[in-house]
Amino acid sequence: MRWLLKGGRVVDPSQGTDMVLDVRVADGRIVELGQELTGDENVIDCRDKLVVPGLIDLRTDLGEPGRETAETIASGTRAAAAGGFTAVCARPGREPAVDDAGWVSFVRQRATADGVVKVYPLAAVTKAYAGNELVEMGELKAAGAVALYDGDRTIARAGVLRRALEYARMFALPVMVHCEDEDLAGRGVMHEGFHSTVNGLAGIPATAEEVIVARDLMLAELTGTHVHIAHVSTAASVALIRAAKARGVRVTADVTPHHLVLTDADVQPDDANWKLRPPLRTASDVEALLEGLRDGTIDCIATDHTPCLEEEKQVEFDQAPFGVIGLETALPLLLTRLVHTGALSLNELIGRMSWHPARVLGLPGGTLAPGAPADVTVIDPDLERVYDPRKGFSHSRNTPLAGWTLRGWPVATMVDGRWVMRNGRVIL
Repeated sequence: MRWLLKGGRVVDPSQGTDMVLDVRVADGRIVELGQELTGDENVIDCRDKLVVPGLIDLRTDLGEPGRETAETIASGTRAAAAGGFTAVCARPGREPAVDDAGWVSFVRQRATADGVVKVYPLAAVTKAYAGNELVEMGELKAAGAVALYDGDRTIARAGVLRRALEYARMFALPVMVHCEDEDLAGRGVMHEGFHSTVNGLAGIPATAEEVIVARDLMLAELTGTHVHIAHVSTAASVALIRAAKARGVRVTADVTPHHLVLTDADVQPDDANWKLRPPLRTASDVEALLEGLRDGTIDCIATDHTPCLEEEKQVEFDQAPFGVIGLETALPLLLTRLVHTGALSLNELIGRMSWHPARVLGLPGGTLAPGAPADVTVIDPDLERVYDPRKGFSHSRNTPLAGWTLRGWPVATMVDGRWVMRNGRVIL
């Protein structure tokens, strides 16, 4: 199918492009960008819309294998398409662990059969995420894993992580790490500080993250392996990563939308949908995260989409699981709270959600350059909508954003030249 996207504001940070252009698509590829293009293609009117490279999420829990009641590859990729994402990296499931080639192949096969956007599997670093025995990394890469990640479990033994990094470097596989010292975190459920005291909830100190960030940066420097630090949440972590990059350490990092706009002061102790890992931090941490995003210390924005069953969250705060969904709200939340307020430029936001995730993991896409895959997101920057998670595509509803009015929603998503979402309707 051939398409001509006419008259949209094309924002493509990979090429430094921000102007009104037409985009020609044919045979699943971007063919040409220009003004006043004509041809016999199907014309899509994109006036007053943003036309950007398809968004890429570095960490999405798709439920399969093992948590199909909370999410499936079918439902999760539909939520992704509705949110403007053309590709997601599937975070390895909790149980069974995606720690062998068979499970990686399973994820790819289910994505081919049921998915509507591209799915790139992440695989475990250690068997059963136990932090002891390394996986067969070469087999995992051959099966299609694009990076290694033990999920929200820190590899506590530094010697094991060192060997994992040395092994991963042989296969040119990035290692994604969750940084949280379990002894320091203890039974904490929100950020340790004034608000945890007021709420009567056990706190997780910022230091619990920072000591592991420091350790993992040192091991990255020692081994020369690409380490990607997931969901950075504190000012000191940003400073540590900035200093490591200045020394030439091969490190990249991401932050979630929620940690860029919400703080521990927002946490409602009677609503477990505010329970995140890492927890929401202070206003000064948020400002440091934004500055890290602006200056390139933090490379990407990742949703950390973590579906939970409704009954799991309808318990006391300290008994509920961590996690929120975010595929459908990431873009409008950040446009509303950051871009429309001037806290972050549109180019910075789009780059951190498209080109930079592609660059970090070496994925195709993230650009509208001629010859690139025709993965495109069309956004109405002025469209306002009250978010109702019950009308979303995810199987789960665990979000603190229900009832929020957000401005700036994706209205069309194209994957390899095929529309998978138009006007809020996912096309099967």
